[in-house]
Amino acid sequence: MNIKHFPLFNTDVICKYYSQKDRVPIKYVCTTDFKMSDRPVDIFYRDSAHPKFGNKYFGIAPTYENDDYVIFNADEIEDFTFGLVEDDEGNLQYSQYHHDYKIFENGNMIDGGRFYVRYSGKISYYKVKDGEMIYESRI
Repeated sequence: MNIKHFPLFNTDVICKYYSQKDRVPIKYVCTTDFKMSDRPVDIFYRDSAHPKFGNKYFGIAPTYENDDYVIFNADEIEDFTFGLVEDDEGNLQYSQYHHDYKIFENGNMIDGGRFYVRYSGKISYYKVKDGEMIYESRI
């Protein structure tokens, strides 16, 4: 099944820019709230640690104040758990942030971002590992 994401930024442009700038492949991982409720960020991954900062994951978040953005170390993403449910088209979707409530005609629902997981229907749990969302278990 395909995991459906709803990034904040044009992830292709960001991956291309940072891949050229840093001379390593950069890929988009997911969009999620990170440390602040209801403030989703786009998470990206590189295979090698950044030579200056030492991280493999970085987040890009809008500042909301002046149409700018911030970049930060997002290595903690591998500690997060994602609950995913099947949408009406057979894709898997997750709640990207605390109050991102999604309900589908098939009866499945997901809510809570990384702060809690509230759902109906069958849920699959995923973790992020080496830049990929990896299946962990299903209830």
